[in-house]
Amino acid sequence: MNVSAIDYAVISQALHAAANEMGAKLIRSAYSTVLREARDGASALLDAAGNVVAQADLIPMQLGPMSMTIKPCLERHPIDTLEEGDFFINNDPFEGGQHLPDVFIFTPIFVDGKVIGFGASVAHHLDLGGGSPGLNSSATDVFQEGLRIPPSKYNMHRDWNGGAFERLVAANVRVPDLTIGDFNAQHSANAIGADRVRALCQKYGVDAVCEVMTEFVAYSERRMRHAISQIPDGVYYGEDAVDDDGTNDAPLTVKVKVEVRGDEIYIDFTGTCDQVMRNVNCPLSSTHSAALNVVKSVASESEIPYNEGIKRPIHIHVPPGTLLNPTHPAPVRARMEAAYRAFNAIMKALAKALPERVIASGFDTTAVICFSRHDSAGYHISLEIFGGGYGASAQADGCDAVDSPLSNCSNTPIEALDAQHDFIRVIAHRLEADSFGHGAQRGGSGFSRHYRVLRDDVKLELYADRFRIQPSGLFGGTPAQLGRCTVHRGSEQFEVSSKSSTWLKKGDVIELFCGGGAGYGEPSQRSRDAIHKDLVTGLLTPETARVAYGYTS
Repeated sequence: MNVSAIDYAVISQALHAAANEMGAKLIRSAYSTVLREARDGASALLDAAGNVVAQADLIPMQLGPMSMTIKPCLERHPIDTLEEGDFFINNDPFEGGQHLPDVFIFTPIFVDGKVIGFGASVAHHLDLGGGSPGLNSSATDVFQEGLRIPPSKYNMHRDWNGGAFERLVAANVRVPDLTIGDFNAQHSANAIGADRVRALCQKYGVDAVCEVMTEFVAYSERRMRHAISQIPDGVYYGEDAVDDDGTNDAPLTVKVKVEVRGDEIYIDFTGTCDQVMRNVNCPLSSTHSAALNVVKSVASESEIPYNEGIKRPIHIHVPPGTLLNPTHPAPVRARMEAAYRAFNAIMKALAKALPERVIASGFDTTAVICFSRHDSAGYHISLEIFGGGYGASAQADGCDAVDSPLSNCSNTPIEALDAQHDFIRVIAHRLEADSFGHGAQRGGSGFSRHYRVLRDDVKLELYADRFRIQPSGLFGGTPAQLGRCTVHRGSEQFEVSSKSSTWLKKGDVIELFCGGGAGYGEPSQRSRDAIHKDLVTGLLTPETARVAYGYTS
């Protein structure tokens, strides 16, 4: 390496800092609550070949396969054809994208007329058209899910800022002010990244910055290979299942074989069920992201930079036409449910090799609840994203009521919902006692969120999972509670299935319960002090303490 060790350290950390600054710009510039408050977006810096060099500490699921998303754009529009103001855009699940609301934008970084990298951002957009506001849970093909943007090149001066492409997007969405505002937040984030890289080039030289980009990726690869080499060689198997596809009760099985050979891992999902006609199919790039994230979290140390280098020792095979690699035109909006089962299956496989490094299954579900209403002022859409309880580990209890491991979204503050929507109100949000699995370490607590409907003709759309199949414990730990969604209407109540929609009336109260995580180790090994603490905080009831742990005060 021609760059000095000191300059390498400064430049590499500056690239990581720039990616994080991009993420902050993205969130703070956003218009919709799903991006501004829930923080459902991400950003990264890529090299000229489209390899991820540094990424923000935001949503891991969205970032892992970014190179898979930009490369179809580069195949159509090589970098030597780009000019100032150009940008790539892609949300096609069958061309390296994930699901349609996650729109990826890549902005080339020019220095002295040459492209040396890309600023990249992705945001979950509140509405991108489709068969229902915000979310179409009954879609049977991708065309019903919204506007599909193939890998394309546009120009900020000609096509955006009032240009033809911006008008096309605005004409196909229900809340154009919010959607276009969030697109502009992505452009702003990318511009910040480009400015920071150009400043580094001005100070250290283009060759030095490009060399550090290459070495930073190689460093992650070396560290990842070393981490994998510490796993015992062998073949390990895991299995989990999505509850159902929303049309019948049959579980959707995910099977995996994980083979460790020296400093490389081979992950094979042969045996996973076929793709289905509803939106729980998981596109290939999302499956890759799920697999990369679980291996990274279990096998390596957290300080290893997450970039293209960690992917190189990990080889993933997913048969086409299956739940984890569907073919066009399969619907994919709820792809996180299958992605989490891939995550869980690999985690169970690695538990046989690294029992001290894994976690039990958590609620591990992206629960998306969407309320919408149309009146003379247009469409009003509220969309929230929830997790549940984490699974326990050998060292600690699971985290209570947080987003699940592949995501990193925040709860939307109740005040933000009150300020923006006059047709629903949150009337309760609480941790739920006894919602977790038990063990030497307990799972994280689940929670409930209650809404009152303030207007007639409000539509509820939901997708979630873990309403039928409990999160399973490890090494004697017990399962956690299932999730549910209940509508209370006067003296009556009815259950809403995990992948469905229903019309609501003024006065209805909707209770969404997201379950907890499973336990790790035998409950008999849990400390008396830990049990007492859960009793004092109200997370554990005396009767459950007696039954699960044999504890009496």
